[in-house]
Amino acid sequence: MEELNDNLVRVNIYGQEYTVKSKADRAYIISVANYVNEKMEEVETSLQTVQTPIRVAILAAMNITDELFTANQEKDKIVSSVEEKAGFLIDIIDEKLNQEI
Repeated sequence: MEELNDNLVRVNIYGQEYTVKSKADRAYIISVANYVNEKMEEVETSLQTVQTPIRVAILAAMNITDELFTANQEKDKIVSSVEEKAGFLIDIIDEKLNQEI
């Protein structure tokens, strides 16, 4: 993966070269491109027949989206749990403070 200049990064995904212009860090863009490429290769190897690159891309996008949705659900569960525990601790603190008054 070749860097072009301050805002452009050249990446290779599934045998195709793309120039990405972004304000994000170059290493991050390269990492994202590598991840997409890996997911597409995983999809390709899991299929029993040769598929078009667009089909592979769509299936890889669905897999990546599933990962995102699953991670978001897990995050929401953790946030909810932390909020519940924080509320419980606040109630205990409030009770103790009210007892001292």
